[in-house]
Amino acid sequence: MLSHSPELQPAERLWTVIDEQIANQSFETLDDLENVLSHRCQSLLQQQDLIRGLTGFYWLIKIGF
Repeated sequence: MLSHSPELQPAERLWTVIDEQIANQSFETLDDLENVLSHRCQSLLQQQDLIRGLTGFYWLIKIGF
């Protein structure tokens, strides 16, 4: 496997669901961007099945993650 393989970095598969809130937008300040991202992360914390489905590779589950 290559070092940039999504299976080596399961978080890579989360970018699309995080980017939904910021794609094609501009923000006045970094604080505005941080606020939107913070709310999105809080929302994703409530969607554990979605996160598990995107990042739950068999080998991670096998080793107990």
